[in-house]
Amino acid sequence: MAETDILARIQHLVEDERQLRDRLQAGEISTDEEQARLRSVEEQLDQCWDLLRQRRARAEAGQDPDEATPRPVDEVEKYLQ
Repeated sequence: MAETDILARIQHLVEDERQLRDRLQAGEISTDEEQARLRSVEEQLDQCWDLLRQRRARAEAGQDPDEATPRPVDEVEKYLQ
């Protein structure tokens, strides 16, 4: 996935996040539904940011950034612990 594609995906996910919050405020979805869906969006965002960091690190090291691969959610989420 090219860097521009990753950035576009991040932008899309951020918009999804905003829409979920708006829908909650409008009473269109429950707090539980919002929280579950937000968790999924946040996990996907973390994966995208991780992939972007991998690509940039590979490029800085003179390696092929296209060889960076998305890591599983459980691996990316454990970075914060």
